[in-house]
Amino acid sequence: MTPINSLDNLVSRFYSLDTTPRVAVVCPDDDATIDAIRTCLEVNAAHFHLITPSDDGQCIAELQSAHPDSVEIHCVNSVDEAAVKGVSLIRAGEADVLMKGNINTDNLLRAVLDKTSGILPEGNVLSHVTVASLPSYPKLLLFSDAAVIPRPTLPQFQAMIRYDVDICHAFGIECPKVALIHFSEKTNAKFPHTIDYSVLKQEACKGNFGNTSIGGPMDVKTACDRHSGEVKGIDSPVVGDADILIFPNLEAANTFYKTISLFAGASMAGIVTGAKAPIVVPSRADNGKSKLSGLALACVATAK
Repeated sequence: MTPINSLDNLVSRFYSLDTTPRVAVVCPDDDATIDAIRTCLEVNAAHFHLITPSDDGQCIAELQSAHPDSVEIHCVNSVDEAAVKGVSLIRAGEADVLMKGNINTDNLLRAVLDKTSGILPEGNVLSHVTVASLPSYPKLLLFSDAAVIPRPTLPQFQAMIRYDVDICHAFGIECPKVALIHFSEKTNAKFPHTIDYSVLKQEACKGNFGNTSIGGPMDVKTACDRHSGEVKGIDSPVVGDADILIFPNLEAANTFYKTISLFAGASMAGIVTGAKAPIVVPSRADNGKSKLSGLALACVATAK
């Protein structure tokens, strides 16, 4: 398999899957979400459950009329009921992917995390994975966690790495290179995450994360620029060639997310992992292409 190295490649891989993913879209009542759905339907890439509390369902009705075998509409009374319905379709095995439309992420995740009717298996960790395409970097760059986990514990770091590595493997990257991000290369008890980093590297040496290479602590520049590592004398296969960045906390990851978007012209796709199905959680302000990339990520990451 040729590794996926761009978001366009990711969408193309999605279109060429042997199976047809079933997607439950909660509140598909905005133009960008409708555009993403319509694009998929035009190439018969997915089957959609569209769950809507909107009184103005003309666009949705038109989608069903044009693609009666690929679109099912579920009408509910409120946004929260829409979230519950989407989660119930996943629980019942009637959908493979949950996607956010014109609904707050908090409302959707409340249904996902419900103790009795949610879709987070006991003991699992919910985490956000971002895939970024940057003009200045020769391949896709994954990073976690920019949206869900405020201050990762060691078990949460372990889960984040496994999720990201699994996605890289689905992308055709045989041995993903993982950089554990800090502002320096030193382990220091004043920064407890650096102690966790030492444990994570030991676990990687034992093969606990599968076929992968892990290095750190290191800063982002060292992880993505080989010259910086050479100047610092850091000997690690990760240096200058990272596939995955694991950040110490949400503030750092989210700041990185917004900085590369604004100043580096990055295009990004993101999903929440750890539940019974991947959850596509684009911003409500994202355009149709961005939402399509997120959906492609979820479908390719979980393809059998």
